[in-house]
Amino acid sequence: MALAQRASGSGRADWIVCRRCRTLSHARQVARRLGVCPECGRHAPLSAADRVEQLLDPGSAVRFGPPVGTADPLGFRDSRPYPDRLREARAATGLDEAAICVRGTIDGHPVVAAVMDFRFMGGSLGAGVGDRICLAAETACAERVPLLLVTASGGARMQEGAISLMQLARTSAALAMLDEAGVLTLSLITDPTYGGVAASYATLADVIIAEPGARLGFAGPRVIAQTIRQTLPPGFQTAEHLLEHGGVDIVAPRAELRGTLSRVLAAGRAAAPPADGSGPVPHPASAPSSGAPGEPGAPALVTDFGLLPERPPWETVRRARSLKRPTLRDLLPHLVADFEELHGDRLSDDCSAIVGGVGVFEGRAVLVVGNQKGHTPQELARNDFGMSSPAGYRKAARLMRLAGKLGLPVLTFVDTPGAHPGVEAEERHQAAAIAANLRLMARLPVPIVTVITGEGGSGGALALAVADRVLMLADAVYSVISPEGCAAILWQDPAAAPEAAAALRLDARELLRLGVVDAVVPEPAGGVEDAPRATAARIGEAVRATLRELADRPPGRLLAERLARYRRFAMPPPAAPAARSIPPAAPADPEERH
Repeated sequence: MALAQRASGSGRADWIVCRRCRTLSHARQVARRLGVCPECGRHAPLSAADRVEQLLDPGSAVRFGPPVGTADPLGFRDSRPYPDRLREARAATGLDEAAICVRGTIDGHPVVAAVMDFRFMGGSLGAGVGDRICLAAETACAERVPLLLVTASGGARMQEGAISLMQLARTSAALAMLDEAGVLTLSLITDPTYGGVAASYATLADVIIAEPGARLGFAGPRVIAQTIRQTLPPGFQTAEHLLEHGGVDIVAPRAELRGTLSRVLAAGRAAAPPADGSGPVPHPASAPSSGAPGEPGAPALVTDFGLLPERPPWETVRRARSLKRPTLRDLLPHLVADFEELHGDRLSDDCSAIVGGVGVFEGRAVLVVGNQKGHTPQELARNDFGMSSPAGYRKAARLMRLAGKLGLPVLTFVDTPGAHPGVEAEERHQAAAIAANLRLMARLPVPIVTVITGEGGSGGALALAVADRVLMLADAVYSVISPEGCAAILWQDPAAAPEAAAALRLDARELLRLGVVDAVVPEPAGGVEDAPRATAARIGEAVRATLRELADRPPGRLLAERLARYRRFAMPPPAAPAARSIPPAAPADPEERH
């Protein structure tokens, strides 16, 4: 391990010095921590062999692929000929190139991995590395096994000139092939990952995981300083900065990487529950009964609006907005096993008002995405009261495209007053982000089930709710505008909000009558406030029954029925005019005959 330099002058090799904090640590302690400094947490570089040993199940790793030859396409020479540098790197590392290909398993999940080693000429990308990345991708595609790319690179290999540049296109095409084949791809970004590797396969994976402090960027600080005379702010290209700005999905300490990879790899298998029903069933559905909604023995879903009680709509609005209602983060631990949250729109930001990721529901991998409000003033402010920015909708779209690629059912949870208003959102094209989601969900070839758990406000809610089945909790609301907004515009008096709420028909009973929602989920006796487990059980029963109904539909039928669902919200044709009796014609005036 290259955690640090050995302590000098002692003549012993059992103490090492961290290159960041200069702390002296015992080598065994550092090894137990997988090469992480016990004092400052620096994640030291690892060899490709050490990476494989740490990430893959013991005894499962098998290297494959032919040896890489020696080529010097340019006849390149600086202070030494390029072939001499290759021979030196091979002698120092025991490798023939800066990447190796491995088959193996992670917690039993099969995986094909291409693992880079920075010790070999700075992990630079040349034709030999391109061969290894493409071989790993082709193998993963042929075997329909997820591909894991572990990157560590200073960029393209200068000694191979334009041949090195071509590896960016070559490896990117290999990942596009896996996209078309529906094979999951993952990147593990280690320090550093720069240049051509960052601008190709490292950032094209479906899920990007980074070690703490890992640097990722196209141009490094030295290149930026030399070319445009700018100095990067501290931490600018680190994993933590990239997570905040939407560039990576997960930052995981080295000790947690295997578990993180295992949870994400589970989505790549996307296996349906066993036909005999032997898979895990966390929330068994109740048999339909005539019990009153919300009482023991009640049906999981109510599809007859006449069974729902009539309440003053304004009272329902107040219930839907209660800060004691369970949020998505409250419900998830009771709904979805092994949930792994994924972050960022890969463009500019990570919006905390949208939570999304992969997990297991009823023994089957699913993708979950939804609004997150909060309970405290601090949470509400951090999450913008559940109002998504354009980055949030783009994150949701990115995750839903992943679900389409892998064949995962999508579960969306809506609880938002609407999309985030304001100058910044408009500058980042809020309307276009919402419209793109509507189009995407209309044609996504996997089952989509939406549950409105609190507020469903306007286009900001619909951007997560174009679904095969739209369910809502009994005390949720769904409307084109808030009652206050409607009252201010039409009544010109915000105090008329209760009257506007009644006119908008925004409660579950009316929405079920209108066909805007397909079914209503009864709430637990006593309501959902401070009852996340009981609420999740109710939602779980409803989603389970709904997904089972949709499970066997081929994509073509799903899309046709989804289109038909929304086509029915059209203006009915005008009524035919009532039949009228036509009086007999009066006899012609005899005088007019002549």
